[in-house]
Amino acid sequence: MSEPGVQRISALSGHYSTGKTGEVSADGSAGIVLENIEGLVLYQAAGWADTMGMVGVQIAKVAKAVSAPGPGQAVVGKRGVLLRVEPMKWWLIGVAAPEVSPEHGTTLDLSHSRTQIRISGPHAGEFLNRFLPLDLRERAFPQGSVASSVIHHVGVTLWHANGHYDLFVPRGFALFVWEGLVDVARQFGLEIA
Repeated sequence: MSEPGVQRISALSGHYSTGKTGEVSADGSAGIVLENIEGLVLYQAAGWADTMGMVGVQIAKVAKAVSAPGPGQAVVGKRGVLLRVEPMKWWLIGVAAPEVSPEHGTTLDLSHSRTQIRISGPHAGEFLNRFLPLDLRERAFPQGSVASSVIHHVGVTLWHANGHYDLFVPRGFALFVWEGLVDVARQFGLEIA
């Protein structure tokens, strides 16, 4: 899902090898799977207090979603994903933001500023709680939830997607956060996909 002619390279490219390590179970399965998602297309859209509804309709249309998500929520559309990351801001994943009139809001391409790390496996929630001060139990943070938090003083955004978590880390701190994740994941059995 990238734009023609644009090559987005993750901050983690060339800094890891795929494979399994750590306390892998007898059947060879890993409790944690980490994946660096290449080619991130990430835009931010914001509306003003009296134009949020109008901007929400515009971004939902671009993502081919039923509606824009409310605070702390995500909506998966046919063309892209919408995350409500702040009260007046959305992130669009996989699709460029629409043109928004300055009287109604603003958009910004964040694609090169973040690294997307996918965390899955049977122990993903327990593993993430080693880093994040969030209640990740299903009743408190169900699928479709979004939260801003910190890992070792680094601001991150977490989305509980369908069967996994996606962690968005500022590019300059991506390798630091990745190395910490890898170190702790080994105790669960780690697969780097």
